[in-house]
Amino acid sequence: MRSLRHLAASAALALCCTGAAQAHNYHMGMADIGYNAATGNTEVIHTYTAHDIEALLANLYGRSFDLELEEDQDALRQYIERQFTISAGGKRLPLQWVGVKASADTITLFQQIDKTALPAGAVIVDGVLTDFIATQVNTVNVGANAGRAAVTLTFTAAQREQAIP
Repeated sequence: MRSLRHLAASAALALCCTGAAQAHNYHMGMADIGYNAATGNTEVIHTYTAHDIEALLANLYGRSFDLELEEDQDALRQYIERQFTISAGGKRLPLQWVGVKASADTITLFQQIDKTALPAGAVIVDGVLTDFIATQVNTVNVGANAGRAAVTLTFTAAQREQAIP
């Protein structure tokens, strides 16, 4: 009988640990920035955990969101435009919203800067989710272009702004 209780307790503990292991313990985002020579545009593709974006929007607006709806995409677009910027020569570059793709696990956002390649020294500000989740870490990969080497930058709540070397 004791071994049956021990087995049941072990099984319950294993289930709890499995749930904890599947819990969302880290918060990260990724942005890839690249120059498309065919169009002359700089393209930005962001990827975030769907749960984090959903929680952020619910916190900001007090309701749940459906990113299939244009008005809900617009709310996300406005937030992203406040939290992610690129500037060069002291002027903010016009990031255009291209769209969003939502799945159960991730939210992928698409932006572009028309007819512009990012020069060395361009400044990226990435505060997406860092204002909401203290442990959020955003990685930005900037592709090589015009003699400038590819670079990976890491952004946190304490480090929201960096220049491309």
